[in-house]
Amino acid sequence: METRELRYFVAVAEELHFGRAATRLGIAQPPLSRAIQQLERRLGVPLLVRAHRAVTLTEAGAVLLREARAALDAVDAAEQRTRRAGRDGVDGRLVLVTKTGASSELLAKLVDAYAAEEGAAPVEVVLCQAGEQERMLRDGRADVALLHLPFDDVEGLEVEPLETHRQVAVLPAGHPLSTRESLTLAEVRGVADLPLRFPTYDGGEAGEHAVRDVTQLLQLVGLGRASAVLPESVDAFLSDAHAAVPVSDAPEVTTVIAWPELATSPALALLVRTATRL
Repeated sequence: METRELRYFVAVAEELHFGRAATRLGIAQPPLSRAIQQLERRLGVPLLVRAHRAVTLTEAGAVLLREARAALDAVDAAEQRTRRAGRDGVDGRLVLVTKTGASSELLAKLVDAYAAEEGAAPVEVVLCQAGEQERMLRDGRADVALLHLPFDDVEGLEVEPLETHRQVAVLPAGHPLSTRESLTLAEVRGVADLPLRFPTYDGGEAGEHAVRDVTQLLQLVGLGRASAVLPESVDAFLSDAHAAVPVSDAPEVTTVIAWPELATSPALALLVRTATRL
């Protein structure tokens, strides 16, 4: 199979519409249809069920979609890492990516402890929007990431758990619920004057007023315009304008250090060992 065919198939499988997929790829629809038919003939199995107004994946198509995404991620990552390795001053550098405002205390300890290790490589820390760190790790822009379960997808990655936190409801100080010993998710969602908001990235909360990071979100909460459910480590960023109340039925959040399965860098291995020791 060619990477071109895989990109064509992923577009059709994600759009479930040949016309939209062709527009997304910047090609005409007939050659796209022929390419998918050729791929099905080569594999000897149907990948799509074509109806008059709908396209659905077969079981084989669902498997190929998952595998094709992983294969294309690997190709993109190989290109990115090769380019990075060839640029002046970047060879041997580790790029560590994490969500802005998340795990700040752990991150600071990790960077300092790793720098003190013999054989440590220079570390470039990249702070990004919610959800972006996983994408950067998969496509080769980053070597290692701090991710958060159960929210980030770690399928196909190597991970080591580092710390686990319960979640709290972050409310404006003085709100009637701010004095409670604990709350449930239903109670937080049910506050009509304080919509529950989350930091989002690339296809999350729609609209021009989408919240892109924790800093924006906490400012809205402090202004009495929103509420949020976040890991209790957010306490380090709260001010007198906020109150934090434990949420009894919210899942715990586990911070993990994640890296590509096929990574072989000794400097990266040392970073992972340092993180797990901490």
